[in-house]
Amino acid sequence: MSVLILGGTREAATLARACANAGVRDCLVSLAGRTAAPQALPLPVRIGGFGGVEGLVRFIRAEGVTGLVDATHPFAARISAHAVQAVAQTGIPALALHRQGWVKQAGDIWLEVADLAAAVTALGIRPRRVFLTIGRQGLPAFAAAPQHHYLVRTIEPVGDALAVPHLAELNARGPFDARAEAELMARAQVDVLVTKHSGGASTYGKVEAARMLGLPVVMIARPATGHMPATQSVDEALAFVAAHGGM
Repeated sequence: MSVLILGGTREAATLARACANAGVRDCLVSLAGRTAAPQALPLPVRIGGFGGVEGLVRFIRAEGVTGLVDATHPFAARISAHAVQAVAQTGIPALALHRQGWVKQAGDIWLEVADLAAAVTALGIRPRRVFLTIGRQGLPAFAAAPQHHYLVRTIEPVGDALAVPHLAELNARGPFDARAEAELMARAQVDVLVTKHSGGASTYGKVEAARMLGLPVVMIARPATGHMPATQSVDEALAFVAAHGGM
């Protein structure tokens, strides 16, 4: 194994398939393990954390990693920050494969906030019907506002992540069509959408649907993770993998 791909996203899966199709196979995809049934990939996969920056540095040195691609979710701030530090300590080349952010369009009603706590505050005191699409990990923050009626969509079951009296749950994986999203939101009488500014096409349908329905969107900003050379092109990421030992 030469190139380590930090994955868990559609972009990482696309890169893995591109590597396999191009005969670039000396690489490993690392997944955090938060999804019980991750998508099958045509490259070797490891699941689980590394144990912080020190653990990632040890892994890089022990496994002879000669290059790293950070293709994690834009909100996987911790592992991305650890990757920046580990790359600095080991001196290996690295590239971030970023998905393109969404651009506000005419008709969008966005309230842009810095984090989950600010999103909770933005909902206000008056009870509202909230479509919450932020992933399972961020749900506990909204227990501070139990007066709202929440429609929560996650890949994994919510379980006890959000203990509120009014909760409806959907378990689904994108992509999601804008028209179907609009029908869902209208049927559930949603007042406001809360989402992370994840970017990409797979989940943009809900943002389009909110625009179609004239609904406000509480848009949580991407966290800062440090600096690493970046691209939005899978082809460029494939070229990086091939150039740094993944053959």
